[in-house]
Amino acid sequence: MGTNNPQLINVSIVEDHKIVANSLRKLIDDSAIARVTNVYYNLKSCRSGLAKGFPDVLLLDIGLPDGDGVEFCAEITKTYPGLKIIMLTSYKEFNVAKRALHSGAHGYVLKNAETEEIFAGIETVNKGELFLCEEIDILLKSKEKEKVVWFSPREKEILQYTADGYTMKEIADKIHLSEETVKTYRKNLLVKLDASNTSLMIKKACEQNLVV
Repeated sequence: MGTNNPQLINVSIVEDHKIVANSLRKLIDDSAIARVTNVYYNLKSCRSGLAKGFPDVLLLDIGLPDGDGVEFCAEITKTYPGLKIIMLTSYKEFNVAKRALHSGAHGYVLKNAETEEIFAGIETVNKGELFLCEEIDILLKSKEKEKVVWFSPREKEILQYTADGYTMKEIADKIHLSEETVKTYRKNLLVKLDASNTSLMIKKACEQNLVV
């Protein structure tokens, strides 16, 4: 299994069904790309575990016994901005997928997805890129006529800092980017939110629950 290989992607699983969690663990540990470092059966234990150290990728279920995985995703994305999260769920509704991506998820994969899709998702989000399993990708593309706009985790981070009143220089210092790069992100955010100025941008972001 190559569990001592430092090249492997460290993955943790949050899944309350032990049979599903154990099957996933074996599947991933038997792969040549990743290894499972922790399995959590509820949000409370995951919260405690992450405080001690977090993996490269977290596979997070939505329906958990002690809370909503999407809300938890939004919570831990702020606490651990380097953590890549894939929602691994049975929910295939457009609004659920949309809410998860807006909450900071880097990926959305259905539990009935092919094994190759799960591995592709882990590798893709580990690089900082967005991954959607085929069924969800088709679903979201079919909704393009509704003018749904997606924001990257970095865009949402800058949007939140802007809403919190930080200047572009302060934001640049916080996230270790140049001020010019932050300005570019801001211009893109203005376009995506169809806003002519920062105040309107923040107003629209609040209306769409992109900031808190």
